[in-house]
Amino acid sequence: MNPVLKGYVRLTRPANLPTAAADILAGVALSGVFLNTPEVEIQFFRIGYLVIASVLLYAGGVVLNDVFDYKLDLQERPERPIPSGLVPLKAAAIFGGLLLIFGIVFAFLVHNISGFIAFLLAVSILAYDGYFKKYAFFGPLNMGLCRSLNLLLGMSVLGSVDSIWFAAVPLAYIFAITLISRGEVHGNNKNHIIWAGILYAMVVFGVVGVIRYTSGQLLWSFPFLGLFVFLIYRPLGKAYRLNSPGNIKKAVISGVLSLIVLDASLAVGFAPWWYGLFIILLLPLSMLLSKIFAVT
Repeated sequence: MNPVLKGYVRLTRPANLPTAAADILAGVALSGVFLNTPEVEIQFFRIGYLVIASVLLYAGGVVLNDVFDYKLDLQERPERPIPSGLVPLKAAAIFGGLLLIFGIVFAFLVHNISGFIAFLLAVSILAYDGYFKKYAFFGPLNMGLCRSLNLLLGMSVLGSVDSIWFAAVPLAYIFAITLISRGEVHGNNKNHIIWAGILYAMVVFGVVGVIRYTSGQLLWSFPFLGLFVFLIYRPLGKAYRLNSPGNIKKAVISGVLSLIVLDASLAVGFAPWWYGLFIILLLPLSMLLSKIFAVT
């Protein structure tokens, strides 16, 4: 691959993009679309448009994050495409902006409500990248809000969004991951890891509660939740015992990629078991891409 082209691709964090698609697929299940099989067939192209919109919005967000972090990355991550000079700063800003715009356009192709949610998501992304990420509380909260809006984007596939309180699950989870990432460069974040562990537990019980008191289809969720717990707590425990930047980074990467399993756990409470397995298939793709491209 051409080095410059690869630089642009690296900016989009390819390994993270399947997690954005998984949010949409989980949101589609939560919308109730599987209550009527013909509806799934009718909504096939709408689901595709929403997946594309979500991936573009996520990609635009991480590109612009690097644009805003340009000066900091010159010191801490000089190997990244922008500070290394591989991708010009202005070109990266235009690239990220276009990705956000096209993400919103694809959402509007589904429904005006979808487009409005995508617009709010783009605003939230810019708010995080340009301002809120520097704050210890509001940064993680803003990042969690972005994932919540992404889930709601998937739930808008039928042109309406009910039970928006489902969005509290990704909000708490991303808040936890963002807390962990605060020590990715320098380490020494044991307090953040403890709070993240508590939030992780709240997320797991939250998923059980959401399914128990809405659909009641808990049986198929347990295997997915078991895998989810293993994937997130194992690296978190190592990062606590040896609070080094390397272990913290592994905990963050595992947390980000495990979003796919979390989404599958939610989805199978409102859809057939095979739908959860379909979402899980995004995990090996994400893991493969993580061997080639940086996750954080």
